[in-house]
Amino acid sequence: MSKVDEQVLKIYTAKAQADKAISSLKGILLGINLDDEVNEKEIHELQKWVQNHKKLIHRNPFNEFMTIIERTISDKIPPKETIEDLFWLCQKYEGDNYYYNAVTTDLQTLQGLCHGILADGVISDEEVYKLNKWLEENEHLNNYYPYDEVRSLISSILSDNKIDEEEKLVLKAYFNQFVKLHDSSTDALVKQETTEISISGLCSSEPNVVFSGKTFCITGVLKRGNREDLQKDIAKLGGIPTDSINRKTDYLIVGDRGNKAWAFSCYGRKVEKAIDLRKEGHTIMLIHEFDFADIVDDLI
Repeated sequence: MSKVDEQVLKIYTAKAQADKAISSLKGILLGINLDDEVNEKEIHELQKWVQNHKKLIHRNPFNEFMTIIERTISDKIPPKETIEDLFWLCQKYEGDNYYYNAVTTDLQTLQGLCHGILADGVISDEEVYKLNKWLEENEHLNNYYPYDEVRSLISSILSDNKIDEEEKLVLKAYFNQFVKLHDSSTDALVKQETTEISISGLCSSEPNVVFSGKTFCITGVLKRGNREDLQKDIAKLGGIPTDSINRKTDYLIVGDRGNKAWAFSCYGRKVEKAIDLRKEGHTIMLIHEFDFADIVDDLI
């Protein structure tokens, strides 16, 4: 690679890192402000976030972020004003960014949003309801990870119109899978609280399925019908049924029978494989067999 190519790559990579960081920060700010209160732990998490992005500190608007946060601490500026100022800077950066990718950025914002909610180690009812509202307003992300999983989990929690402490622990455990808290004491507390909570993977809510040329794999024991018949239906609709999951798999159908933990999760070897592939960037949608059967019935 030539020196010119290397320099171009460095510029592109630095910009991509900055874009991702801004989107993540925007989400963190949204999450912190969901309950309309900003506490010291949340400001401390912001400080830690800045420290973990030191390599970007000389790049606009990161130098402004640092100034605003330091001013808040030294001059005792109201924390809520700080959040609003930082959020305004994030929006300004996005507005000036010609190569702004809406889907990618919104997904990064969602991850930051979950980070902000978890920043003080406490999840309130108000934060859950406002997160649900944000999810409803961003349905264009429906087939993307982790939006589909977050929405599925939130829908399950809110299905009885109440949120209990166990459900909040499940949320903490799930967020903690992809949120890295910078404050070690809060991180340790969340891990301790959720030690016995297991989340292996969540199926999409209201899945949008395309059959033609797409690859389908089935896992678990089906409660409606049998695997062979379902594979035939998939083939009739133009899909490609397979017995194993790999990087070419588009959909994993999860059988319901015997799954005692279905309220929140899908379990099994193939599910774990799908989650690992998704984390590597492969788009694999997990669908509960009942939802999939309804879709098939409507088409056949």
